[in-house]
Amino acid sequence: MRDWFAKSMTKFFRFFADTFFAKRYGHRAVVLETIAGVPGMVAGMLIHLRSLRKMERGNGTMIHEMLAEAENERKHLMFFIEIAKPNWFERRLIMIAQFMFWHFYLILYLISPSTAHKMIAYFEEEAVRSYTEYLELIESGEIEDVPAPALAIEYYGLKTSATLSTMVRCVRSDEARHSEVNHRVAGF
Repeated sequence: MRDWFAKSMTKFFRFFADTFFAKRYGHRAVVLETIAGVPGMVAGMLIHLRSLRKMERGNGTMIHEMLAEAENERKHLMFFIEIAKPNWFERRLIMIAQFMFWHFYLILYLISPSTAHKMIAYFEEEAVRSYTEYLELIESGEIEDVPAPALAIEYYGLKTSATLSTMVRCVRSDEARHSEVNHRVAGF
């Protein structure tokens, strides 16, 4: 049942992204990366609070891992803001989506942390698919392979001549790693 719920929520959110953004991958990435920064922060915070409540060392490694994931997703957002340059409407949508998803994910995590992690693992798998589609459009010439933002070049240690396609490959690799971590943490 938990796995079904996790997959269903993933399909629901994917449908929304596909309907609203279609092939506007830069804009899709901005909104999705804003939401993607929430799970790691919620999980890290709740694991941290549980450790304080129980007065145990707890999962210190897991806290750092979840917060690092949230920070990584925030970096992705900063990269794509430079690429997509969201307008005022998209910025408001980001705020609303983040507000709604924060509350949804917090409640889900309080009810079933393993289901929450499984859902994020599936989200990350969808992110890998989306970035693969984005990369195919760049490589086919449908989307211009513009220079990568300086922040991405610095963050990934890329050559100064790096392009959007190189950055998307790096981001896609991060998303695949996040999927593996969340599948492992979900444990079912």
